[in-house]
Amino acid sequence: MNQDNTRDAQWRVALRNAKTAKDRSATPRVVMPQLQPDYRVTCNEEVNQGLSAEQALLEASRCLDCPDPQCMQGCPVAVNIPGFIKNVERGEFLEAAAVLKNTSALPAVCGRVCPQEKQCESRCIYNKMKKAPVAIGYLERFAADYERMERAAHPVEVKRPESNGIKIAVVGSGPAGLSFAGDMIKRGYEVTVYEALHEIGGVLKYGIPEFRLPNSVVEAEIDGLRALGVDFVKDCVVGKTLSYDDLHAMGYRGIFVASGAGLPRFMGIPGENLIGVMSSNEYLTRINLMGAGRPGEDTPVLKGHRVAVIGGGNTAMDSVRTARRQGAEAMIVYRRSEAEMPARIEEVEHAKEEGVQFMTLCNPTEYLADEHGRIRAMKIQRMELGEPDESGRRSPQPIPGAIEEIPVDLAIVSVGVSPNPLIPNAITDLEISRRGTIVVNEETMKSSLDDLYAGGDIVRGGATVILAMGDGRRAAASMHEALSK
Repeated sequence: MNQDNTRDAQWRVALRNAKTAKDRSATPRVVMPQLQPDYRVTCNEEVNQGLSAEQALLEASRCLDCPDPQCMQGCPVAVNIPGFIKNVERGEFLEAAAVLKNTSALPAVCGRVCPQEKQCESRCIYNKMKKAPVAIGYLERFAADYERMERAAHPVEVKRPESNGIKIAVVGSGPAGLSFAGDMIKRGYEVTVYEALHEIGGVLKYGIPEFRLPNSVVEAEIDGLRALGVDFVKDCVVGKTLSYDDLHAMGYRGIFVASGAGLPRFMGIPGENLIGVMSSNEYLTRINLMGAGRPGEDTPVLKGHRVAVIGGGNTAMDSVRTARRQGAEAMIVYRRSEAEMPARIEEVEHAKEEGVQFMTLCNPTEYLADEHGRIRAMKIQRMELGEPDESGRRSPQPIPGAIEEIPVDLAIVSVGVSPNPLIPNAITDLEISRRGTIVVNEETMKSSLDDLYAGGDIVRGGATVILAMGDGRRAAASMHEALSK
């Protein structure tokens, strides 16, 4: 359809005039339907069930269609937020999805896993009015899901962009790589994405559990890119299977590295090499990507009866909630207070509803072994909050003498990740930071090599899906500009 979606479009003006701002702001924010906690810990079904059409229409009517929409300033991929929401309000759900897809390659993913409360929704005018912001994430998910169902029921032939004959290689099929690939294919480039693992999707597949982001949703977004003409090559480790020089020999004029941060970090405390101490990366990859714990799958994974997950981010919540679904009594061990947790508020609430214990202001200092070299307990140092550090968060300080021993038979360490060192080590003359990230110009995402751009966690360390997608979009725009010259 692609109609006029600007604020001055006649239909938008009429829609604004159809309801007073007072009426709009008097409507309470919609509540997302979700599965009951006692049921959801027995399965991997998606917890958030999505809005009905009636709920979506009502929630979209709350949007005041501001003349200077601050919500867009909070979006790393610059989605036309009022444009898509107003289309939802008038019942043009496919047009709403089209507006989303103008700037976002993965709206059904972002609607589920973006931290909207820290980004678009944090800038909503309703916050100043001391009211709940418009549920932008819920509406994004609704429009993207509606389009997916419609396309499944009534397939339409996708018109491929006309090729300009220029070949581009993408390393890694996570959010940065997919976002970049989507933008480049639309500009007419011939795009091939190389993925080291046996499934496309990167962290969207191995890192995020199905109860938060179903694989079928990720697959549908990838199929959309395939339909546009993006080629995907699995089981190919760039830096080993293919070198930087090989890619040049194959005729690629530009390379975008989005190989992520798959190297887990540990704390360097005694006992980390015991059986039963593992990284969240390994734990989630075994279960999410390799089917561990599912009937008929033979990938092994340690189950644990009392599981401790160390950390307070989204990956820690994903790990601890996964452990609950594996039948364990599970706890979060975090050295600051709950207020400082970087995890999404919704994730923390879901974990609590599912029976996860929270041991905040606690820091593990040692893992203790049984006679078989397996973890049987961990020593915990109780902490208190001191002065704020450089990031503005209050630094945890140990309370002298406050050490206790807690029985556990599986510890999952989720204290951050480092960039995959393979590519930085494999390419000479590529500028690398002290942290092992690829150094880029933040405006263009261009590295120290003319034809190599990079984005996502290989540049940022560990960050969010939406920031990675923003990197992919910026890199695509600047590589296109450079190649057009």
